[in-house]
Amino acid sequence: MNKSSLLNGSIADILSDELLHESDKNASIKLISGLSLRWQHLKLRVSLIRLIITLYSKPVLWVGAFKYLVQLRKHFLGDFKLKKMVKIDGKFYMGLYTPGWNDTIYKKFISSELNNFKSIKSEVLRFNHVYVAVTKKCPLQCDHCYAWDILNKKEQLRPEDLKNIIGKLQKMGTAQIHLTGGEPLIKPKLLFDLLDSSLPTTNFWINTSGYKLTDERAKNLKASGLTGLFISLDHFNEEDHNNFRKYKDAYYWATEGAKNAVINNLVVALSLCVREDFISEANLMRYMKLAKELGVPFVQFLEPKDVGHYDGKQVRLSNEKTKLLEKFYEKMNFSNDYLDFPIINYHGYYQRRQGCYAGGNRSMYVDTDGNLNACPFCHTNSGNILDNSFENQLEIMTKQGCPSY
Repeated sequence: MNKSSLLNGSIADILSDELLHESDKNASIKLISGLSLRWQHLKLRVSLIRLIITLYSKPVLWVGAFKYLVQLRKHFLGDFKLKKMVKIDGKFYMGLYTPGWNDTIYKKFISSELNNFKSIKSEVLRFNHVYVAVTKKCPLQCDHCYAWDILNKKEQLRPEDLKNIIGKLQKMGTAQIHLTGGEPLIKPKLLFDLLDSSLPTTNFWINTSGYKLTDERAKNLKASGLTGLFISLDHFNEEDHNNFRKYKDAYYWATEGAKNAVINNLVVALSLCVREDFISEANLMRYMKLAKELGVPFVQFLEPKDVGHYDGKQVRLSNEKTKLLEKFYEKMNFSNDYLDFPIINYHGYYQRRQGCYAGGNRSMYVDTDGNLNACPFCHTNSGNILDNSFENQLEIMTKQGCPSY
């Protein structure tokens, strides 16, 4: 087998490409493109080939496995040439829901995906990522809150229960666990306890409003093994964001928290609920410019869903705004004009084309009572993770799949 044919590009191709383009050559968090990207992407492909060869003995499977991984990336990111990656602490990220290349979690993640191509003998992951709600408490009253019905009610799960849940997920094999709520940062001691007691076989993230994410707290979270944070920021205008969140310091803590996380080499994504009245070329560009100024490497677009505080309301995007949003996503991620802007992650883009990978397939949501749900926006209540029969309940939910796509 001629491995160079698998690489789909020669050294000459790389050297003839555009020059290195980095957001800040002295920073620990870098957006890379051009020559640097091509070189790292080549090394990534070589590492994938080596992994494939260790997993499959037949050369005919090497080609098929490599093509499978290429198509999988296109399913999630679009059928475009890769234009930029993010380098943080020596790891390289193409998106938010794939572990950074090239540590043991990444290798197991890829091996697990290849198991869907053709079964392998080595141990695989059950989940790519799982959302675990650790508290019902939150000082904000956000317009779009999916946990609105249980917000600030009595906690049902003890710290021991949450450790048990995380232990079960890690035993099954989970690449990423996203700690959510409520507002998880309202309970910093609990977060440190959960992180410190977990195994290093999972990347941990926090989904937060940025509430009181000081420099010291970000530094301590990093030291406890946190990989990154999704920080909700729903407008570039301070007053509009505060009104949306019903909290006078919401904008301050979202932006200040993002800066503190970036300084401490945490992977940071600003998460934007893209409402119908917000979506315009001008608004989206102003938001991306703010994200760039804050130094965050990723932005996540989340389409509003009629769940929680939005239940019974007409919040689904029109076809016109959806098309505008998709074109903006393609332009920012895959043109040469915005190489120094954050990478956008947009679930709705691939879900409309490939379906949803949640619903127990590669992901699920464990709510504040331990109940199994398809995702944070699809409250299926399909059993409880603390039950002895939880695996049977999970199997039923997985067969039913995502109720939305």
